[in-house]
This record gives sequence, structure tokens and C-alpha cells, in this order.
Amino acid sequence: MRYANITGWGKCLPPAVLSNEDLSTFLDTSDDWIQSRTGIRARRIAHVNTSELATVAARHALAAAGLEPTQIDGIILATASPDTLVPSAASAVQRNLGIPAAAVFDLNAACTGFIYGLSVGSALIRAGSMNRLLVIGAERLTHYLDWTRRDTAVLFGDGAGAVVLEASEQQSGLLADKLGCDAEARDILAVPDSGTGRTRFAHIDGLFDVNFEGQEIFRRAVRGMGDAACFVLEQAGVSPEHIDLMLPHQANVRIIETLARKMSVPPEKVMINIADYGNTSAATVPVALCEALEQGRVRPGSLILTAAFGAGLTWGAGVIRWGERVTPLRHSDATLPPCEHTALELLAPAIAGCRQAQREQ
Repeated sequence: MRYANITGWGKCLPPAVLSNEDLSTFLDTSDDWIQSRTGIRARRIAHVNTSELATVAARHALAAAGLEPTQIDGIILATASPDTLVPSAASAVQRNLGIPAAAVFDLNAACTGFIYGLSVGSALIRAGSMNRLLVIGAERLTHYLDWTRRDTAVLFGDGAGAVVLEASEQQSGLLADKLGCDAEARDILAVPDSGTGRTRFAHIDGLFDVNFEGQEIFRRAVRGMGDAACFVLEQAGVSPEHIDLMLPHQANVRIIETLARKMSVPPEKVMINIADYGNTSAATVPVALCEALEQGRVRPGSLILTAAFGAGLTWGAGVIRWGERVTPLRHSDATLPPCEHTALELLAPAIAGCRQAQREQ
């Protein structure tokens, strides 16, 4: 029987840091207000496109797996903020890596995108269609934000994380997964004026509206992730006490803590890094995985429970059995182009534009 073992991992976080104190210089907010409600202290602001973030993360993942780009059969890029809708941002990653003929596509399941990609990639390997895949979660969500709105401006950040999946006879990788969508309430977390739903020539350079109904999202997130997590634990035949690490989507520290209590997972087994990066959507799970490995929290044979919830309202969970190796085979020196500006300087045109659009409405 074929399994899809995770043999490489990598991340990319833009260098420009936007702190809560920075936000308070142009929004009616404070570090206390943000941290007490979300657990976020800072987030990263990208000076490059999503595909560039994804490419750097992919290069680190390939090095960790000891592979060359030409050995990859496919790329799944989970993102809700691609460089372009046509062609896919995944094709830009393929070009950047110099892979001549891999199958590539973008996958948009919002914050649940990486878990969806992990499920699809693992299925392709188990079916024998491919032997080696890159699964990447990458976002530049700060491009969409209305920087006059405190409820959403404080939440999101940019970044990317990637893993390499390789065919293996060892029982490792994604052992059980459950994906779904609560579409009845899809509008409570949405960018409704994007895509073909947006009237042509109307507000072309204006604001993107982000619907965000926090309390209802909280309730449905805990229920969706909790139900999916319970399902995959039963499917994998393991109990919560057997889990070595819970790796949840990093949207809000209160959601994470509530989910951990619901699953009876003690705090010391829960990976939380939202304070430094905010919600990077599809990138949160792979970035958190990379940092858990860096911190020595993943050991050979570890059982990892992951769960996420996103716009749509998508949800998903998975149980991962880690393989034998927890250190990279090689290291890459891949990095983003230099950034000559602070986060506030990068955002200055967007902040001014949002204010002007608000005045004109």
C-alpha cells in the first residue's frame, strides 16, 4: 500500500513587521485591545506577490527533502490571494523553480486550503498518479484589506509554507482526513465584490468589502473544526490522548483554546504562533508545522492532529503520522528580494486610498 510521507518542509515570512503599535498610529485601536481579543501582537506585510512567497517556501521544502525541482511531479498551491486568476499562481511557481512539465493548479478553500491540498496531494500519490508533490499554502491577504476597518485590518498577515509529499510504503503522512463546507452561512466571511460577482468598471480601484461576522464565525469555526477532528480521530482509530501535537489554523487564540478544550488536548500539546504572524489563511498550518519542527515538538512517529476553518465556510481536519526524519537533509539559501521599506511605508498608499474611497462613498 502506498502512503504520502512528508519528507520536506519550508516557510517564507516577509521581513516587514506591522506591530499592534503601528496599527494604532492610523486606527482607533491599541496593543491591549488587539491582544485581548485575538492573541495577535504583530503580522508580516509582503512587498512581493504570492507566487514569490510560495517559491521561497517551496525551495526550502525541496532542500529539506534533498530533492531537485525537476524531481517533482506536481504543485498544489492553496491560496485565496493569487497573483492572477488566469493563469494560476502555481504556474508562476513552476516557472520560478524551473520544473519543465509538472502538473500544477491553484486550490481555493480559503484558510482550510492547505488541509484540502494535503488531502488531494496524498490521494494522488496513493492512487499512483504521482510520486512526489509540492503542497504549498501562500497568501498576500493584506492586499485586500480596508485599512480603515479595525475589525478586519488587525487580523491578517502574509506568508507561505510548503511541504514535499513522497510515495512511501511506510505507514506515514495523512492517515485520515475529513473535508467539508458550511455553505449556508458562506456570506458571514467573504469578499463579495471580487471575481465575476463584481460589476465591471464600478469601483475598479476602490475598496474590497470584507464581510466578517466575528461571533458567528467563532461559533461555527469551533463546531466545524471540532466535528471534523472527532471524525478523523475515529477514522484513524486513535483517542485524543494519543495525539502528540495539535496543529490548528491560527485565526484567533480564543478559537484555538476552545477547540483544544473541546478535544481534551492539554495546552502543552497545542502549537500556537498566531502572536507573531496573525492569520495568514492557507499558510498558517504549514508555517506552524515548520516552527513545530524547528522547536523539536515533532518527533519520529509523532501523531499530529490538524484542523482549519475558512471562508465559504470550508472546514477540514486530518491525522498525520510523522515519518522517521525530523531534520532537513539540506538547507536552501533562498530568500525574498530585499525590502527597503517598513511595513507602514509599504501600506501608506493603501491606507491613503482606503481613506479616499471612504470619503467618496
